[in-house]
Amino acid sequence: MPKDRKAHDEPQATPQPEEGGISAGVAVIGFILCFLSGAGIMWGIDARHPNAAGTTADTTKASSATAAARPTNPGAVRVDLHVMAQCPYGVQAEAAFKDVVARFGPDLDLHVEYIGQTGQGGEPSSMHGPNEVKGDLTQVCVQKYAPAKAFDFILCQNENNKEVGSNGPACATKLGIPADKVSACADGQEGKDLLLASFKRSQEKGASGSPTIFIAGNKYEGGRKPTDFMKAICQGATGKKPAGCADIPEAPKVNVTILSDNRCGADCDPKRAEGGIRGKVGNPIVTNVDYATPEGKRLFGLVKPTMLPVALFDSTLDADKDAMAAFSRGIKETGGYKVLSMGGWNPSCADDGGCNLEECKKTMQCRVEAPKKLDVYVMSQCPYGVKGLDAMKEVVENFKKAGDPIDFAVHYIGDGDAASGLKSMHGDGEVAEDLREACAIQHYGKNLKFMDYVWCRDKSIRDANWQSCTGGSTGIDTDVIKKCSEGDEGKQLVSRSFAESKAMGIGASPTWLANNKYKFSGIDAQTIKTNLCSHNPKLAGCDAQLSGQAAPKPGAAKEPGCGN
Repeated sequence: MPKDRKAHDEPQATPQPEEGGISAGVAVIGFILCFLSGAGIMWGIDARHPNAAGTTADTTKASSATAAARPTNPGAVRVDLHVMAQCPYGVQAEAAFKDVVARFGPDLDLHVEYIGQTGQGGEPSSMHGPNEVKGDLTQVCVQKYAPAKAFDFILCQNENNKEVGSNGPACATKLGIPADKVSACADGQEGKDLLLASFKRSQEKGASGSPTIFIAGNKYEGGRKPTDFMKAICQGATGKKPAGCADIPEAPKVNVTILSDNRCGADCDPKRAEGGIRGKVGNPIVTNVDYATPEGKRLFGLVKPTMLPVALFDSTLDADKDAMAAFSRGIKETGGYKVLSMGGWNPSCADDGGCNLEECKKTMQCRVEAPKKLDVYVMSQCPYGVKGLDAMKEVVENFKKAGDPIDFAVHYIGDGDAASGLKSMHGDGEVAEDLREACAIQHYGKNLKFMDYVWCRDKSIRDANWQSCTGGSTGIDTDVIKKCSEGDEGKQLVSRSFAESKAMGIGASPTWLANNKYKFSGIDAQTIKTNLCSHNPKLAGCDAQLSGQAAPKPGAAKEPGCGN
């Protein structure tokens, strides 16, 4: 059976999500598997970005106007936490450090840095948009003018991290921070210089995914529970151990069997699944079993239908309350196990005659190859999906100019159906946009006319005024899109699209499919073209050099995406 071809993210011993909810299964896949960074990796803008920060001087050294910093003891263990203010995984890591800060006090030297790039005109830019930049600006200014309260300020803003662009004054007032100084800093050149300097420090450390953590100078890739960080800090201490290292509670032992299938390839790598488990379970006792063995067949028979790899927990999981909470939406109980599916591989479909089974006909391994066909699966408001779709303008034009146009289609990732309701990772606004774009595809599919609407919307994908991308600017009829997207037609279109993505185990945006069969990831024109051409070497236009980073070799590090 042909294996999926991927471009994967930086391999890690214990993959952790960095920037990914839809269905319980897809949500947990995004949370557990690195895209990683994800899932894998959800993910920061890559440091290879041509506009990467690095043009400003470091202005974070204390000045006469800087308030007293949080006191630290000699030999305090340094922790560098690189985040994006609105990244959910960064927020989770910061929340975990609340208990760490409380335990170690002055024996911990915590530094929070930010991930982003220099945009047009030298302005700071970040993955989640202007509000995230405003949050970053406010936080770096609090670090300067009220450093002793800076982490408490971050935790306050994180109580509603979607509003970090506006909730700063309220948090400053609550904590007794000089709001006037902070606002003047955040609104002026001082804040920009501070933030760009922080971006630069993140890039110098190779921190492109949120969160990226360094403890005692070493990149940390372990679990993300408070006790995990505490143990790593104690290991990083030189000389006398901090007082906080005494009596760190031991996590209960949890028995888990990871059932996988060697035929699946990298997507079912049990080491990746194990890394995800270790990130959430404090003390897992792991057994790996392959589907091809008699024990594997027996276990699959007990818990099917499910996708592989799958984690099978016994009753010992009940004692790890944090893990139970983390897995609550994704676990089902069947066959005497608590079952957590962590992939999209149906082993029955890879068995002899498996593709004749009704459940297998739409799965990846049973798809029929179709030359010169390119499909992409996206969440319409995922910033990486937006970048990938924008790159298609150059890709489409390249093959059209070469006289060999490609068969291109867009599909959507989400959960639910027309009857039960549609859900997507980035909320109701994303579902509404999925509906409009699906309707544009349905009614303006000829010559990819629908992409004029998509490309227009991608300039400001969260803008409620979608109508501005219809009419004279694109030739798309406003009434046609409105009637379709607000009626049953649109719901049925998106419901079918969601079902197709789910059947193939696709949960990361963007995920590309070459020739109806071979998966890859990427967000620039050169990467997209190169992967398509690797399966269509005679396609005219493959020799062209398009914009973007040098294309990774098939099977290399995974590109950024949402929900990996």
